[in-house]
Amino acid sequence: MTALLDLDLLWVTGKGGVGKTSVAAAIAEVSARSGRRTLVCEMDAKGALGAALGADDLQFEPSEVEPNLYAMTMSTEDSLREYLRLFVKIPFLGRIGPLAKTFDFVADAAPGVKEILSVGKLCFEVREQHYDLVIVDAEATGHIVSQIGAPKVIADLVQVGLVRDQTQWMLDILNDPERTGVAVVTTPEEMPVTETAELLGRLTAETGAHAAAIIANRVLPVLFDRREQAVVDQLDAAMPILVKAIGESAPVVVEAARLTESRRKTGAEHLRGLAEELQKSDDAAAGIPMLTVPELFSRAHGHRVVSLIADGLADELDVVL
Repeated sequence: MTALLDLDLLWVTGKGGVGKTSVAAAIAEVSARSGRRTLVCEMDAKGALGAALGADDLQFEPSEVEPNLYAMTMSTEDSLREYLRLFVKIPFLGRIGPLAKTFDFVADAAPGVKEILSVGKLCFEVREQHYDLVIVDAEATGHIVSQIGAPKVIADLVQVGLVRDQTQWMLDILNDPERTGVAVVTTPEEMPVTETAELLGRLTAETGAHAAAIIANRVLPVLFDRREQAVVDQLDAAMPILVKAIGESAPVVVEAARLTESRRKTGAEHLRGLAEELQKSDDAAAGIPMLTVPELFSRAHGHRVVSLIADGLADELDVVL
C-alpha cells in the first residue's frame, strides 16, 4: 500500500461533502512526514486547502507549510504566463490582461483548453522532478473526467504540430499507472458510493488515467460483537431496572447506540457492495485497494482534523513515520 506514495502524481477526487480536501491534505502530510518532498495543489482556488493545512492565502507560487510539504492554488492566468515563458519563450511582466481575455474567449469555445494549462503545470512539476510526489486536490467526481482528460481531448482534436507535441508528453505521464493514479474518496452512503462506481467505470476509458485507491472516509466502528448485540437486543425488557439504576436518559442512550449501529451496518453494506462490484469488474478498476478512515468523533477542525486523518492513513498505508 505504500506504493500509493511512490507515484509521481496523485489526483484526489470525490463527491462534494465526503472530505476530499481533508483527505488530500492528509495524504500530503503523510508523504511529507515520511521524508518525501511533496507538493499539494488546490485546483478550484476556493481556499479550503489552505484552511485544512492551517496556511492562509495560498498562491500559485508554492510555499512551504511544513517541513517537506509545499502547497499552492491553481491560477489559469498564472499558468498561461508560465507556459508562455517556458515554452514559447515570451517574457511577461505584470498582468497579461488583453491576452488573457482572448484566451478566455477561445477557451469558452474549445473544450479542454483551460484545463490543459492547469494539468500541464502539474505534469511539468512531475517531469522536472521538482517534487517526489505531487498531490492534486482535484475537482469533484462530476468534473474530474473533463479536468484530467483535457490532454486526451486536445490530442484527439489536433493530430500534428506543436499543440500535439505539448499534449503527448503530458499523456505519457498521466496514462502511466506507475507514475500517475487517482484516489477516489467516498463515504459509506448510497450516493457517494454510486458516484464512485460510476467514475471508476469511466475513468480509464475516457481519460487514460488509472484509479489507484478508494478511500472510505468517516467509517463508523463496530460498537458490539455478536454476544454484546444479543444483550442490547434484550435491553427493552430490562429498561425499568435501567431507568431506576441510571435515570431517565437510559432509553435515549440505548436507542442512540442502536441507531448508530444500524447506520454502521448500512454503510458497511454499501462499501461491501462497491468492493464486490470491483471484484467482478474486468477493466482497470478491478483489484483497486480500499483504505478506511474512521469517523473521528471530534470537535476539532482545520489542520487538527487533517493530522488525525493522516495518523489513520499512515496505519492503512503501512508507512513508518
